[in-house]
Amino acid sequence: MKAKYYKSWHLAEDESSFKVTEFEWTMIRFYEAFSRCVITMGGLTIDADLKYSEHLILHVIRMQDRPKSSATIARMINRDDIPNIQYSLRKLEAKGLIEKVQENGAKTFAYKVTDKGEQTTDEYAAVRQEVLLEPMATLGNFDASIAKVTQLLGVMTGIYEEAARNSATFSKDEIGEE
Repeated sequence: MKAKYYKSWHLAEDESSFKVTEFEWTMIRFYEAFSRCVITMGGLTIDADLKYSEHLILHVIRMQDRPKSSATIARMINRDDIPNIQYSLRKLEAKGLIEKVQENGAKTFAYKVTDKGEQTTDEYAAVRQEVLLEPMATLGNFDASIAKVTQLLGVMTGIYEEAARNSATFSKDEIGEE
């Protein structure tokens, strides 16, 4: 892209920073579209007011059909806000979608889906297959493309995590000093 298009943008001072910024804005738009899709597809399968993160947590618990602790759930979805996850778990439990189970005689609990939760996630999978996966299957070379994008996003996640760790070591007073 020509410099005149990004020259005055504070996040894009050259071609490379413009491409990174475009990537970031695309990820923001993708996240919003993805979360909206999850909520609307989920709304077709359950008569409950669930937020995006609650739908996501429900599917994570169902993953591999074994109970998961709040710490495991947080790790799997790359979150560190355990109190918010615990709030979502209480909400899912109150809706009858999950239940607490004690972990192998320990004092800690894990969560598993109930029959209602299993039925809900099965219905979601069917809706997802019809309205999302079938249209995607019409795209040429989709499996190879999505595998490359997934790999790239995994690497980029690591880079952003490293940037977050590094920036956490700075103070506001240090920014701009040389």
